[in-house]
Parts: sequence; C-alpha cells; structure tokens
Amino acid sequence: MRPTGALHLGNYMGALENWVSLQDRYECFFGVVDWHSLTTDYADPSSIRENVVEVATDWLAAGLDPARSTLFIQSLVPQHAELHLLLSMIVPVPWLERVPTYKEQQQNLAGKDLSTYGFLGYPLLQTADIIVYKADAVPVGEDQAPHIELAREIVRRFNNLYGDVFPEPQTLLTEAKRIPGTDGRKMSKSYGNAVYLKDDPETLKQKLRPMLTDPA
Repeated sequence: MRPTGALHLGNYMGALENWVSLQDRYECFFGVVDWHSLTTDYADPSSIRENVVEVATDWLAAGLDPARSTLFIQSLVPQHAELHLLLSMIVPVPWLERVPTYKEQQQNLAGKDLSTYGFLGYPLLQTADIIVYKADAVPVGEDQAPHIELAREIVRRFNNLYGDVFPEPQTLLTEAKRIPGTDGRKMSKSYGNAVYLKDDPETLKQKLRPMLTDPA
C-alpha cells in the first residue's frame, strides 16, 4: 500500500479488511511501498516519512498482526530496487504502455507531469515487490488485476530466459472489487473523492450529502 496519506474506505474495504483475514490462511507479507509514492509525487516527497507511520498505524488498528505476518517498509529492502532494475532490462516498453491504469491516471491527474519512466514502470516495480518473495498469490482489487497478469507475463519471460526461478503469482480478488468515491469514480486520495477512516461525523455528512444515489 502506498503511503500517500490517511487511509480511506476504499483502502479498508478493497484491501485491508481482506488482508486481516488472510493472515489465518497464508504466510503474509505486507509492505508500505514508499518508493511507489514517488511515481506521482516525486516533486514533493516531504510527507512520505510521516505517511509511512500513519499507514502502519492504521494497519495495526485494523488488525494486521506483526506476530503472524511480516510488515515492512519497501525502501528498507534494497532487493526490491535491484530486482526492478534487472526486470527493466528484459521487459518491452509496449507491455507497460498497455496497462489500463497508465492512461487512466494520466487523464485523472492531468495537473501532474507523469511522462516519467517511474510512472510508466511502476507496474514493473510492483512485479518486483511480488516475485522477490516468490509469492504464490496477491490480494488485489479488480482494477489491479491487469497488473498481476502483467507480473505473470514477466515471470514467464524471465523463466524462459534464465530458467525456472519465480512462480507465477495468482490473483486473489477482494470481495469488494471496486469501491466508488463520492463522485462515482474509484475512491482515491488523488481524485479528492475519498471518505477517510478518521473522518469525523460532520465531515462525513458533508461528503455524503451531495453523492448520487440509485434512482431506483
């Protein structure tokens, strides 16, 4: 999970609630992926350190248990960056350009210059985050499923070149596949449409009042 600020209902229902239950069935690794924050917020990284602590605190409050799972900060494990570099040598650029969220986020975050390799290559760093632990499965929302399929494709290419090194990770879709925000788009801090776990009752009323409801 990227440390981009306080967690919202989309983070909780789309990921965190499921993560807590997975601890009973899997050996789990949960990373605060601070390098991923730089893919869109590279111009001002001043809040990342504080956000890392905030995300970790919310994780513990929601029920992630360091006694049962491994919780870590991505930048403190340099092998993530090393593997990302190695993968970047073998992955064709068109594979990254066809990821659905690439163009979608460029449109939704038009105020930021996202014409960087870091933004284009973030699914590749995500692949490194997964396969460095030789993960068998990855719990994601519906919007992230294409990223896992890309990871599987990259693993096949890597194994074809260098031998059977990494298993192909499977997709574990969360029950709440896509949580809409107050404007109907996917709930996201970047879109300004999020309902945060720490919002007070009055803030909640103000956010929910103008939301569209089902006309039926």
